[in-house]
Amino acid sequence: MTNTHSTTGARAHARAQAAAATITTPDTPPDIDPTKIVAAQRIPPGGYANIVLGRGTRVRLSDPTGTTCAHLFLLRTESPWERLNVADTVKVPWQAYLSAGHPLLSDQGRVLATVLTDSDGHHDTLCGPTAEGRHQLHLAGAKQGLEPRDIGPSIALFRGARVAVGGAIEPNGNGPAGATLDLVVHLPLTLLVANAPHPLDDRPTGDLDLLAWSSPADLDTRNDDPEYRRAVENTEAAWTAALNTEVPA
Repeated sequence: MTNTHSTTGARAHARAQAAAATITTPDTPPDIDPTKIVAAQRIPPGGYANIVLGRGTRVRLSDPTGTTCAHLFLLRTESPWERLNVADTVKVPWQAYLSAGHPLLSDQGRVLATVLTDSDGHHDTLCGPTAEGRHQLHLAGAKQGLEPRDIGPSIALFRGARVAVGGAIEPNGNGPAGATLDLVVHLPLTLLVANAPHPLDDRPTGDLDLLAWSSPADLDTRNDDPEYRRAVENTEAAWTAALNTEVPA
């Protein structure tokens, strides 16, 4: 362990921590233009991240070892009172299990983000975070000026749960190592994510990778469900109104 009792030791420790939290160039997929990358971070067990993302950003969350659990929460950056509503995210699409095409909806009926691709299939919209995960999300939110009351129930990615025939919620573990889930951002967002165990599965977690890059063309990837189309229309109307609103001098 690095000795942090001296300035030299503390500096070496801080730099090592920063290096461990950075996804280096060799880890970046070759199909992604490096000039378009806006965030690249490795989040260790017990860690968290807070990132502000623009409309048309593609976000890739990855489970390198098949052991992580990412507790995800989203808020609209310029209007943080509008935030992820997990109940509507389940109810409106008539589906509790996330997969490609699933919208992550706000409490105003707008699409904050859409799942583009998913190679994991082990996620949970039903249980919320552990006390540890909730604390990490609160810390992440505080870095953006948010208070605990601003942060509601989150979605767990990569360590899932399923409803059994009798109605009980049962854990179904992790997917394969290297699995990814990609989102496209529809409205400017503050993304909070915590790497912590699942309430029904307290095994230690592994690293979580987060990569984000500008990809506005992905906004054209939509599904044909009428509920989704209506939510997108609500979103586009809000975005157009925001663009056309003049700030008084």
